[in-house]
Amino acid sequence: MPKIIFLPNEELCPDGAVVEAEKGESVLNVALRNDIGIEHACEKVCACTTCHIIIREGFDSIEEGDELEEDMLDKAWGLEPESRLSCQSIVGDEDLVVDIPKYTVNMVSETH
Repeated sequence: MPKIIFLPNEELCPDGAVVEAEKGESVLNVALRNDIGIEHACEKVCACTTCHIIIREGFDSIEEGDELEEDMLDKAWGLEPESRLSCQSIVGDEDLVVDIPKYTVNMVSETH
């Protein structure tokens, strides 16, 4: 079973976290199930960038993003080559190391 290592994030997981994931589920769903409240204003339909993450390790093990995701990512704060939307990042066979950016383009946090 692959693991996701969430690097420390001041607000969402100050100490970081190591959690188990099921192959085929999204990084966002894994995070939410483990009480890591990654913002997701569009309810996981790839219509915003609030769930932007950076895959520090294991990037090549997740499916490639499609054109819609690439277009959305162009609007994300702090975009890097390994940036993805966590709602579209599907866990494969390898462990992942995930960095949750400190900021999003969302001015007000959504509560889910």
